[in-house]
Amino acid sequence: MATSLAGCGVLANSRDAKDVKPEMDMREAARYADEVISGTMGAVVPPVRWAHGTSTDGVCEGGAPAGTGSVTRRAAITTDVSSQRRGSLLGVIERHWKKRGDEITEVRKHKESPAMFATTPDAFRMSLVVGYQGQVFIDVVTPCMTRSEVPPPGARPGVPDYTGRKPPLPDEHSDFWSDRAPVSGEG
Repeated sequence: MATSLAGCGVLANSRDAKDVKPEMDMREAARYADEVISGTMGAVVPPVRWAHGTSTDGVCEGGAPAGTGSVTRRAAITTDVSSQRRGSLLGVIERHWKKRGDEITEVRKHKESPAMFATTPDAFRMSLVVGYQGQVFIDVVTPCMTRSEVPPPGARPGVPDYTGRKPPLPDEHSDFWSDRAPVSGEG
C-alpha cells in the first residue's frame, strides 16, 4: 500500500496534518479512500451487501498549508449483522487492516456498538462503527491534500446509488452474518 501512495507523493509515516506534503490532490486521495473501503468490504467472507454513504470534503485545520483539504468517504453495510456475529466481522476487518500494514489505534468493546479505529502508514484514518439498529459503518478520512474537485464515489454494479444520502438500514439477510447463534469458539 505504501508503494501505491509513494508515487503520488504522500509522506509515508507522517501522522500530523501539518507535516503532510499535499502533493496528492483530494481527487486522488478520495479514489484511494474508495479503494480502501472496497478492499475492506472485499475481505469479508461470506460477502456482505454494502453501499457508499455520503462523501464530504473540507478545509484542513491545525496549521495545514493553504489550498489543502481532506475528504471523508463513507460506506454502510446493508446486510443484517447480528449482535452475535459483530465480533467476527470486526475480527475479519481487523486482520485485513493489519495485513495491509495499517495500525489499529483503538478498539471499543461494547456489546451493542463496538468500534475500531486505524491509521494507514500514509496517515489515512479509518473507522468501523456499529451504529443504530446494528448497522456497520466504515469511514476513511484522508490527510490534508492539495485542494481539487472531488467527484462522488463511483456507482457499484447491482447496488442502488445513494449519492448524497444515507444508505438504508440493514435489510438483507445472510445465512451467516444474520444468524443469532455465536460463531463456534466465540460464545
